[in-house]
Amino acid sequence: MNKILPSKIISGIMSWGKWGKKFSTNQMSELIEYNFNAGINSFDSADIYGDYSTENEFGKALSASNLQREKLVLITKCGIQFTSKKEQFEVKHYDYSSKHIRFSVEKSLKNLKTDYIDVFLLHRPSPLMNPEEIGVTISKLKEENKIKSFGVSNFNMSQISLIQKTTDVEWNQIECSISKNQALDNGVLDYAIKKKIGIMAWGPLGNYYKKTQEKKLQLLINSLSNKYSANEDQIIIAWLLKHPAKIHPVVGSTNKQRISSYIKAIEIDMDIIDWFAILEASRGKKVP
Repeated sequence: MNKILPSKIISGIMSWGKWGKKFSTNQMSELIEYNFNAGINSFDSADIYGDYSTENEFGKALSASNLQREKLVLITKCGIQFTSKKEQFEVKHYDYSSKHIRFSVEKSLKNLKTDYIDVFLLHRPSPLMNPEEIGVTISKLKEENKIKSFGVSNFNMSQISLIQKTTDVEWNQIECSISKNQALDNGVLDYAIKKKIGIMAWGPLGNYYKKTQEKKLQLLINSLSNKYSANEDQIIIAWLLKHPAKIHPVVGSTNKQRISSYIKAIEIDMDIIDWFAILEASRGKKVP
């Protein structure tokens, strides 16, 4: 199978269903097409979204759209097990047994109404991960053409290295933004560059719009918006895109205007001095 690369901006569908907008099939289908026409060919999901329901709803909407499957990149995750109306567990846990990984892949294929998953991720690290068992399972799924690329989500360097003992790790999806930027210092991004691991960033806007910001950061973002003829979203996304790890922001907005806005952020080549000014203002202290 030929691989197509994820678009620079990825659309996260976590809030499309029960956990957010509760869109109908037609509404989802329209939004999928809008994203694609705007320049976003990639959609990020997980088995648990919407209490295990959103992936299936997205699959129905994708089938109802006018898009060709081979032009899209579908990303999904497995591993988290928690109690909902569809699943009953005594305690939340992670399961990366061969049986569960295969079950999850088969279920996602059925939900998404597709023959293959472009990028399959382990959702969060587990102390009980067995690299040999994971490696053998992923290799077989690749041989069966059920997944094209394999990766992880929220893993640190040590955890990635453990999995790499038995199989290639091609992606790591992490939390990264102007307000959640520990990955700049903890080695995760450095390791990704060194090992040629693609980085996706969830929560790319951080908490910029969720709480009262330091006035210095707000004033700086507004000033840079004027300098680059851009809005706040675009400046915040452009800051992430500047990093040499070639980060792919996973945006969750379903607002069409904001979706188009994110795409325009790709055109901004932020000056180094401005990048560090944002880092300083976001951390509230000077760079060491």
